[in-house]
Amino acid sequence: MELSSVILTTGGSVGFFRLINAGVSRLPMPESACRNAWKWRNIATSFVHSFITAIWGVLCFFRHPEMAEDLIETFSVFSHALVSFSIGYFIYDFLDMVLNQKLSQSWELLFHHLVVITCFGLSVLSCRYVGFAVVALLVEINSVFLHLRQMLRMAGMATGTPYRVNSIINLGTYVVFRINTLAWMTRWLVLNRDKVPLLAYTLGSVGMAIMTAMNIILFCRLLRSDFLKSSTRETKKEKEM
Repeated sequence: MELSSVILTTGGSVGFFRLINAGVSRLPMPESACRNAWKWRNIATSFVHSFITAIWGVLCFFRHPEMAEDLIETFSVFSHALVSFSIGYFIYDFLDMVLNQKLSQSWELLFHHLVVITCFGLSVLSCRYVGFAVVALLVEINSVFLHLRQMLRMAGMATGTPYRVNSIINLGTYVVFRINTLAWMTRWLVLNRDKVPLLAYTLGSVGMAIMTAMNIILFCRLLRSDFLKSSTRETKKEKEM
């Protein structure tokens, strides 16, 4: 893709998610979510991005399996467009949080988005490491269930079978597509140290370290919230009986 195509795809993505957000605001909203309507719209928009990206990312490797053998130079227009599309989403979400949320509440995600935009931006502009970026986007498979969890909680459905099933799938995909994927990417970066320029290696290493730390913290929060606390409540009920 040429620079003009990258700009068009990224800009179109920003506009697309702005329209998605506006469309969500016109749909019926759970009464319990009305107290924080902006957050509901933001999570719903993120859910749409994750759903599209999860399918798109898998299709990239399905249609062009050779990309998995060379994450540096080999890529397709299809995969290049995916990374550009995701940059547009992260730009949109960054601006949405800056305009609608306090910095003290969003600084972690804002920092995360800046790192992703920088790394993905260098990839699409240089036409290198596109395969590596697509691997990174496979974490969106888990994000589908992570965002669904947030929406169920906001809708007052944090109990019952649907939430419990989603929690189990969420934790399972978290381990497979977040923790394992990040570990594999870190290993790949170390093994291919001689093939990666110092600047890209440093940026990638710092980015991986930050993402790994953030994901381990979030995993512990999810485990404590959805499983350890519920187990404690069940134990208390059994004692009371």
